[in-house]
Amino acid sequence: MAVDQLRLEAAVGAVVDPDLDLALGLAHMVGGVRVRRHRAEVVLALPVAAWPGIDDLRRRIAEAATVVPGVEEVAVEVAVMDDAARSALRTRLRRSMAGGPDPEAAAGPAHGGHEDHGDHGDHGHGQAAPVPAFLRADSKTRVVGVSSGKGGVGKSSVTVNLAVALARAGKRVGILDADVYGFSVPKMLGVDHDPVILGDLVVPASAHGVRVVSMGFFVPDDQPVIWRGPMLHKAIEQFLGDAYWGDPDVLLVDMPPGTGDVTLSLAQVMTRAEMLVVTTPQPAAQRVAQRSAFAARKLKLSVRGVVENMSWFTGDDGTHYELFGRGGGQSLAEELGVPLLGQVPLVPALREGGDVGVPVALTDPGGEAAAAFDALAQTLLSLGPARVYRRELSLQ
Repeated sequence: MAVDQLRLEAAVGAVVDPDLDLALGLAHMVGGVRVRRHRAEVVLALPVAAWPGIDDLRRRIAEAATVVPGVEEVAVEVAVMDDAARSALRTRLRRSMAGGPDPEAAAGPAHGGHEDHGDHGDHGHGQAAPVPAFLRADSKTRVVGVSSGKGGVGKSSVTVNLAVALARAGKRVGILDADVYGFSVPKMLGVDHDPVILGDLVVPASAHGVRVVSMGFFVPDDQPVIWRGPMLHKAIEQFLGDAYWGDPDVLLVDMPPGTGDVTLSLAQVMTRAEMLVVTTPQPAAQRVAQRSAFAARKLKLSVRGVVENMSWFTGDDGTHYELFGRGGGQSLAEELGVPLLGQVPLVPALREGGDVGVPVALTDPGGEAAAAFDALAQTLLSLGPARVYRRELSLQ
């Protein structure tokens, strides 16, 4: 049987690149498709030589091509885009980020190179990045900040494992690691590559189906971030406006502890943000977390609920040992007038997963910690987005 060239091109062009969450045809990453009898030869055009997940893309292309009748063998050759094609991709991503029309998407996947027609989506030197479409009031993306009054309550662990649980539920998920002083999300998520830089555009790194941008990608682990408020504010703006997040269903924001400059900046930039407050069962942690929640409300952010971490430790005999007391999460929820969304047990695998970069939601999917995060994800989704959005906050 002769191979249908057009069908083969369509099949290859429909393969989705996981880092862009975009079909290869629409991203112009298919440099060419040729048929030699029953052998399909595909040229994969990468935006940069060090593009992540090349082996995975090869496998996806081969799987898609062999579905086409008559294809018995697939060869994938890797090439790198020229400057014009790379610039055109950046322009397309910028346009998509701004919510502008995309004639190419309407026309369907394409393959082969094309010329750059200008960086219509770029912002000029010295100008603020445009507000991404997913932050607008009519966007379906839910922006959820995960906050705590102080460090040490497992806020980042909750963020990472909740993100993985949401991704396992079929949602497109991103994490903005806004804890610029104590960034830890990339390591906890097990990200093994840096974001890709396309001119002035950042393609977030990803792992386990979750995209992430963090200060941890841009400074050494042992280098402290010693910045004043304006620099922090600019960094947050760039993390949001200069990163290609695509069209996420949920963007989780790992907030820094307390109520300092970063929290103010996030409140100003992310006017639609909902907030989760993480605490432990002990009364002292509950009182500090309460201040974080009150600060969010003063900034007119919607506090959706409380997550209690380290609620108990389950012994070999099945007994729940409440090592850090009990009732702190429920008490805080009642004081705030919001639900207690979930309780996460103290499990060694949770800490170990954070240390080695494999979240417990993946290492022990049948365990009680993973079940707690799956339940938390479903509860958060069932709440739906906050109904009341405020106008843009103006800080004096």
